[in-house]
Amino acid sequence: MNKKGFIARAAVGALGGALLIGGAGAAIADELGGDDVDVSVNIEALPPVGALTMSVASSSTTLAEVPSADPELRQFDGTLPTVTITDDREEAPADQYWYVTGQSSAFTATGAPAIGAGNIGWLPALLTGNDEQVLPGDEVVTVHDDATIAAGTPAANNVGLVSEELLAFAPNIEGELAPGVWSANAKLFLKTPVDVAPGSYTGKITLTLWEEPID
Repeated sequence: MNKKGFIARAAVGALGGALLIGGAGAAIADELGGDDVDVSVNIEALPPVGALTMSVASSSTTLAEVPSADPELRQFDGTLPTVTITDDREEAPADQYWYVTGQSSAFTATGAPAIGAGNIGWLPALLTGNDEQVLPGDEVVTVHDDATIAAGTPAANNVGLVSEELLAFAPNIEGELAPGVWSANAKLFLKTPVDVAPGSYTGKITLTLWEEPID
């Protein structure tokens, strides 16, 4: 046992007892002054656990010429690099849904007229299987094709990748986004007139992950 500590505690106890015994005859103390101390603390919000993210397997791909079914056109096919969407949030918002879109720029080559984004289309595919949580977007064909969806209407799909087109989406039909990992890609096809100027053309498809409230 620590004897010094024991003696110190005993002394304090004895002194306290003496003060208590003699308290009845002591004068009441006068308050001579006082002040307040403000205490503040900044409590930061806890960071969210997990996130909804997108990654792309490669920053480039190449299209190669294939036989064309139309003698007036040349066709060049390729594959969009695999796009992976990961949702590992512990608490995904119940009133949200997410989707991935793609939009192409024009294709340009030195000394040649640009090939517009309407000349390239795609056929999305979900690589991780249809689990009814995530679905692939519809085919979008080029301006040189007949529409394969909603032909003759403003929703016709023979527009190319001029505007943002759907690659994959989680419709959140059940009202609760499920965690998981999903991968998608798309068959790409570029169609040009047969008299297209030769050259080494480059373009860009911009992929974007969105999350929005359910209407």
